[in-house]
Amino acid sequence: MPAAALSGYLTALSLIVAIGAQNAFVLRQGIRREHVLPVVAVCAVADALLIAAGIAGLGALVTENPAVLTVTRYAGAAFLLVLAVGAARRARRPERLDPATEGPASLGAVLTTCLALTFLNPHVYLDTVVLLGSLAHQHDPGAWVFGAGAVLASITWFTALGFGATYLRPVFARPRAWQVLDIVIAVVMATLAVTLLL
Repeated sequence: MPAAALSGYLTALSLIVAIGAQNAFVLRQGIRREHVLPVVAVCAVADALLIAAGIAGLGALVTENPAVLTVTRYAGAAFLLVLAVGAARRARRPERLDPATEGPASLGAVLTTCLALTFLNPHVYLDTVVLLGSLAHQHDPGAWVFGAGAVLASITWFTALGFGATYLRPVFARPRAWQVLDIVIAVVMATLAVTLLL
């Protein structure tokens, strides 16, 4: 059982750590020190629900229906390409993030954006529901233990990213730092989109 939990933890961590729109948003909120705890909680709870749904059988249902998988794959690739283009455009005109001069966003607006970045990203479903849900059943009868490890990885990562971002605040006070981050995000998103299509 401990081996299943460790496997779930490491597998989920390898999927979650990839730079994406959701991680960039959590990082940005952490740097701004704005609604960090609610954002971290929403991301972790969403992952827990999706992982549980995958283990409960939703992942198997999706993989047994090729049409759903095909639509998800192309929708995911399109979504990732849109994010890549957006990041590339931001990199052309980097802005300095100065939390002292920018007004705080409302909690409702922040959580709405967080939920959209979480649930409107098909890649999240592929990672959590399909992939982690399928891998969990390779550890039967420890599928739920694998899932618990995966959920712990999500909690660990989003907590570290959101609250650890405070230490990056001086770095991201410079426009060049945001430009580099957006270039990396654009490259990663485009690469993931191509991978989905192939």
